[in-house]
Amino acid sequence: MTRPHPDVLPPLIAHRGNAADFPENTLEALQSAVELGLKHVEFDVQLTADAVPVVLHDSDLQRVAGRPDCVHDLAWPALAGIPITEPQRFGDRFVDVRAPSLARVVESLRQWRDVTGFVEVKRASVRRFGREAVLKRIAADVAPALEHCVLISFDLASVRLLRAMTGARIGWVIEQYDEPTRRLATEAGPDFLFANLERIPVTTTELWPGGWQWAIYEIRDAATARHCAGLGAKFVETMNVREMLEAYVRTAVP
Repeated sequence: MTRPHPDVLPPLIAHRGNAADFPENTLEALQSAVELGLKHVEFDVQLTADAVPVVLHDSDLQRVAGRPDCVHDLAWPALAGIPITEPQRFGDRFVDVRAPSLARVVESLRQWRDVTGFVEVKRASVRRFGREAVLKRIAADVAPALEHCVLISFDLASVRLLRAMTGARIGWVIEQYDEPTRRLATEAGPDFLFANLERIPVTTTELWPGGWQWAIYEIRDAATARHCAGLGAKFVETMNVREMLEAYVRTAVP
């Protein structure tokens, strides 16, 4: 792997879209990130009670809708009518915003053309409905825009199976930066490795080389993004899309 020059600012991945300005994982958040110029967006997928993949991070609606319902217990028609407002952050500013289905986001990816979507399969759905059932539904919905998608998860078995099922690019979100994890990554050969910067030891001077590209999250300032690039990260992931873009402009090296 060729390490980026230390002055390089790595491309941004919009973590759950432009989640600083809009409720996370909504079509509005994703569209905003694209309109701001980002070419990479990340979003999370859960499964409803009637097996519809929906773009949500949590398995319940408490944080994003102010109600305790479990996503897995709701059929899609019921969930589709619930405002996703993130009331603690935005109050009632986004009462018309709803959680999109994965199929709806894939339709947008087809329209955006040069945008890559990192589609994260949530482990809560895998545990509730079983790996094969969840992955078959997600694979079916991403098929129309498969070339624009990278299928990722903390669950290594899921991304391995998704690659076998679809031939898609895959990414593993690692929980530990340690030797056992490195061995598993080398064996699995994902196209991308995602890691929380807080999980990478401060003594690290170079991220593990391999056939993958590194994406580091959650990054909030240009100096940290540049540091990640110096370690060997190809991408950094952020929810603060607008703020990071403005920081990139201010600190860009001529």
